[in-house]
Amino acid sequence: MGITKTSLAITARYRDVGGRYRAVPGAGDGPRMRWLQRVRSGCYSATNLDPMASSSASGGLRSRLANVRSRIASAAERAGRPSEDMQLIAVSKTHPPEIVREAINVGVTDLGENRVQEADTKIKEVGRDAALWHLIGHLQSNKARRAVQLFDVIHSLDSAALAGKLEHACEDLQREELPVLIQVDLAHEATKSGVDERDLPALIDAINGCKCLRLIGLMTLPPFFDEPELTRPFFIKLRELRDRYRERGAFGERAGDLSMGMTHDFEVAIEEGATMVRIGTAIFGERHGR
Repeated sequence: MGITKTSLAITARYRDVGGRYRAVPGAGDGPRMRWLQRVRSGCYSATNLDPMASSSASGGLRSRLANVRSRIASAAERAGRPSEDMQLIAVSKTHPPEIVREAINVGVTDLGENRVQEADTKIKEVGRDAALWHLIGHLQSNKARRAVQLFDVIHSLDSAALAGKLEHACEDLQREELPVLIQVDLAHEATKSGVDERDLPALIDAINGCKCLRLIGLMTLPPFFDEPELTRPFFIKLRELRDRYRERGAFGERAGDLSMGMTHDFEVAIEEGATMVRIGTAIFGERHGR
């Protein structure tokens, strides 16, 4: 299930972090804003185009996006869940601004970036209010302030120290709320970040003790397997952790989002309860370099 509606007073505008209907800070009430709202409320299907799209919008991008949405709907149906519960985050890391603009023109409303430095340049060119921006990669504490300025949601909070940095930046920048997810390290791979399951309660308490941070869910990155089915135990584990801490009030009145599943395994993730899927290659094609 997606989270319930909550007022995120980053600006005076209304956004539903886990739902389908959100305003974008500074976007006003123009055609783009109205279109985003209608996409969020389900008035457009996966193949409907932004009415502001240029004729140069990539047909390949459009068809890949439609295919991904169809696969999401099928996976949700297998799991007995409405596809509207899924938030599709198109992972635009390493792709140039012109490709990202095309993605927005063919219906992408949420974009995921791995690195603050790359996102900084890209968001300036594409537009801060052109989409909802998610930080899905590891966040260094010295980039916390800039991340608060750039991103609508941070998926990779993994320590109390980082929570403190983000909280301080929010207060300093007068950002009243910042939705965050805790990245949980379930695979214990040296190349991946995340908090150990044993340290999760303390981190939850630290975040919920903050004035500006709002804990909305958990995120994980399982190992890569050629056989997607092998990722299932990791997704089950994250769901069980979410359920356990939801019962203890970790997410307030929210249900607790699960950010899990990428191009090669998102269907398995949806079957196990994902509410946010982070998909890059299946939408954008192969990366354009690092």
